[in-house]
Amino acid sequence: MIVGIGTDLCDVRRIAAALQRHGVRFAARILGPQEQAVWMQRSQRWPERGVRYLGTRFAAKEAFSKAIGLGMRSPMTWRDCEIVNRPGGQPSVVLHGALRRWCDERGWRAHVSVSDEGDFVAAFVVVERDGAVAPALRWPAAVPADEV
Repeated sequence: MIVGIGTDLCDVRRIAAALQRHGVRFAARILGPQEQAVWMQRSQRWPERGVRYLGTRFAAKEAFSKAIGLGMRSPMTWRDCEIVNRPGGQPSVVLHGALRRWCDERGWRAHVSVSDEGDFVAAFVVVERDGAVAPALRWPAAVPADEV
């Protein structure tokens, strides 16, 4: 059963401006540990790809926060919600801490899609309740940075 749907559209130029103003602190505020590792790798090789990666993660977290109905209020935090790619490239939601416990108590799991084109990135999240899914399967385990 679907319990929430969220979407977000983000202007990559806005993300680039925030990075220019605040530097690495901005990315560290938005990204969890796995995401930071990927962002740093991409930024070092192709700075534009790093900005787009940060933009897709920003948009996906905004969409997720809307789908669960909290916005950016506790237990929803930027860093406790990570958007990581599975080995085949499919993005998935990995939750940590209080946010994971809060969603597990409700039997929720999420599906996410991200896209970028031109100056914009978009994200779409569907959260569903599925009591038959074990918590370990609901939120995928961390994906090692070298597999991303």
